[in-house]
This record gives sequence, C-alpha cells and structure tokens, in this order.
Amino acid sequence: MNDERTDAMDERSELLMRALDGELDAVERAAFETRLADDPDLREEWRRLSRAREATMGMKLRHPPEQVWDGYWTSVYSRTERGLGWILVSLGVIVVGGWAVWTWIGGLLADTSLPLVVRLGMIAMFTGVVILAISVVRHRINVLRTDPYKDIQR
Repeated sequence: MNDERTDAMDERSELLMRALDGELDAVERAAFETRLADDPDLREEWRRLSRAREATMGMKLRHPPEQVWDGYWTSVYSRTERGLGWILVSLGVIVVGGWAVWTWIGGLLADTSLPLVVRLGMIAMFTGVVILAISVVRHRINVLRTDPYKDIQR
C-alpha cells in the first residue's frame, strides 16, 4: 500500500517537473491541465513551483569586483607554486635520504665487528622509526586538511 502511494507521488512529481520544464507534448499537456482542474492540491503545488521557477529564472549573478578576481588568481598561483615546491622538496628528500640509508645499511651489513643479530636489529629499529614518522606526518596532514574546526578561534 505504501509503495503504491510512493509510486503515485513519484509519478506526480515527475509530471510536475516535466510540465515546469515544458517537456509535455500536446496530449500530455491537455491531460495535465485536466488534472490541475480536478485536484486542488496539485493546483496549489503547481502554483508554488511556478512562482519559485519565475523567481529563480529572474535572478542574475552579481559579478565580483576586480579585486576579488585578482586575489583569486594570486591564491591559485600561490597554491600551485607551493604544491610544486613541496613535490620537488619531497623528491629531493626521498632521493638523498634513500641514498643515505642505502649507504648506511651497506656499511652496517659490511661491518663484521657487530653480531648479525645486532645489525639486523638496528636496521629493523630504523625502519620502524621511519614508518612511524611517515605515518604520523601523513595522519597530521590529513587531519589539518579535513578538520572542520581549524578556522574556529576560542
């Protein structure tokens, strides 16, 4: 029973939207006019929708002053430059850091004065610290980016 009512409401809404958009052919338009004459609730909803459409169609967007556009493009350029800068810094840190770690691990593995277990433990410890540091930094960046309260001051 509830599904039939929902289907009827969906059909009614679709009919109203099609009529509002001028998508009814002559036969459908005549049937719609007949339904409007017979159903006061439909007529009232049609009147409200028609008024809302007239109001929204008459609205014009205000063009912002030139200063707003200047600030917008400055902001876009700044964000682009900063983004490119961070990418280049990150690549440099990855390359230089990777080379340093590779050299350190190679030297550590070549040093036979320390037992193998200690050398492997140092490598595991260093790897764990790096993974935790990356995880904390990544999490912090995501929180800063998505925090809904970041602009609220007490």
